[in-house]
Amino acid sequence: MQINLAKSAALAACLLGASLLAGCGEKAEEVREIVPVAIHDSDECHVCGMIIEEFPGPKGQAVEKRGAVRKFCSSAEMFGWWLQPENRLATAKMFVHDMARSDWQAPDDEHLIDASTAYYVVAPNLQGAMGVPLASFAEQAAAEQFAQMQGGQVLRIDDITAELLQQGAAMGHGHAPMSQQADSQAGEAGHDAHAHH
Repeated sequence: MQINLAKSAALAACLLGASLLAGCGEKAEEVREIVPVAIHDSDECHVCGMIIEEFPGPKGQAVEKRGAVRKFCSSAEMFGWWLQPENRLATAKMFVHDMARSDWQAPDDEHLIDASTAYYVVAPNLQGAMGVPLASFAEQAAAEQFAQMQGGQVLRIDDITAELLQQGAAMGHGHAPMSQQADSQAGEAGHDAHAHH
């Protein structure tokens, strides 16, 4: 009887130790930091399949806890995806470019910031990819300064709705790579010059 009791106590101690170790493993996984990744020349938008680097303006990405990454040709495209109920992944963290520290034509991946804490300004006068261009900023002051220049208002992530994103379609924004946008703008400038003669 004492042998069985001793074996039971030893077994209980082993099980307790194993569960504590398993608990430690889970803690280590929970603590793992989710960080943004670089956007490469050949990366395609998760939603539309277009080459991301062909478009100006801030891009977006959703990085899952287990490492899966979804990249988007614009922050608006990312939010359009995220607003779908099936895409509200609790383990995914979204990132956007800080446009106070990036060039609009070629945002710098060194300046990707947490989308949940960023400040946003609708930028209808700037070219972007899909939908209304959403300029993103790490600091409220930079967003407010940009909003004054654009005639817009500063938004937070909870202000971004499907209706807001649909404004892009009404404004005529869509998927036109930078080379086509430049050709189109040059054509419009030439047309305007002819109209004044």
